[in-house]
Parts: sequence; structure tokens; C-alpha cells
Amino acid sequence: MTDQADKCEIIIFWSKEDGVFVADIPELPGCVAHGRTREDALKNAEIAARLWVSTAVEFGVQVPEPKDQRSMFA
Repeated sequence: MTDQADKCEIIIFWSKEDGVFVADIPELPGCVAHGRTREDALKNAEIAARLWVSTAVEFGVQVPEPKDQRSMFA
């Protein structure tokens, strides 16, 4: 199941309000991490995604299949 977490899209952006980089994983509802640098945010997001998936499996929640295309924002 960890493999699914490794294939999810991660969107990283700067939050002026919080003063950190935010890493959002849209395919995993509520899975967001942050860090002082882009690298920290990415590392924390990868950890958060693995934890999200393992917790979902533990509680019998369906884990979404990773998309094979990029999210589109207007």
C-alpha cells in the first residue's frame, strides 16, 4: 500500500500567511504537510502520505488509486 502513497501528486506552494511551504496531496483528502523549505515540505508530505494510507488500510477505508494525470486548476 505504501506504493500508492509514493505515486500521488504533491502540490507545493508558499503560504505567506504561515511563512512556510505547504505540500498538499489532493488525492488523499485532508493530507497536507508543511516545511521551512520546499525540500522539507516534500519530505514531510511523503511521510504524511504513507501514514494516511497505512491508517486508511488499518481502519478499512478505501485508498484511492493514484491518478495518471496532473490535476487541473482554473
